[in-house]
Amino acid sequence: MWSSALRPALETPMEAFLVSTGVVALAEIGDKTQLLAFLLAARFKKPIPIIAGILCATILNHGLAGALGAWIMLTVRPDYLRWILGASFIGMAIWTLIPDKIEDEETQFAGKFGVFGATLITFFLAEMGDKTQIATIAMAAHYPNPLLVVIGTTLGMLLADVPAVFIGGRLASTIPMKLVHSVAAGIFLVLGIATLLGAGARLGL
Repeated sequence: MWSSALRPALETPMEAFLVSTGVVALAEIGDKTQLLAFLLAARFKKPIPIIAGILCATILNHGLAGALGAWIMLTVRPDYLRWILGASFIGMAIWTLIPDKIEDEETQFAGKFGVFGATLITFFLAEMGDKTQIATIAMAAHYPNPLLVVIGTTLGMLLADVPAVFIGGRLASTIPMKLVHSVAAGIFLVLGIATLLGAGARLGL
């Protein structure tokens, strides 16, 4: 178990929550799952079951991601973990700058499962391997309290997706996507560089 060696170098619980919330909220803007929120809202015009589906899907998906991140922190050697996390954050910075597209197949569940069920299933599947899920895994492995990370990333998803549900496509045309993605990428890049350069020094590696 390596977490005891890592914990002295890690930041406060409030920082884990705030960074997780802010990074995911920014990364989610223009992301595939936000595009899915736009599409579902325009198609069904039922915001409450859509938001409930987004919340439940995000809790399930990011809960699994947080558990995986916590497991990584406990099992991977600190010297390896530093490089893995640093590279992951830098990779996320690059990935955030690449626009997402949504596949038509991800919206075909509504006829069978209703609006809530369709949202729950499509969001859960769309979020698998998505940048916000990978970010949740990385931050849960980076910070000592994965529960706060999951709460933060879930809140970040809601901050980005709930306005999309209520305002729909009109919101997309008013948001400077490139600027938002650049800010999110910058945060990931700072996290990556800080992990590579700072964490190891504080750990005495």
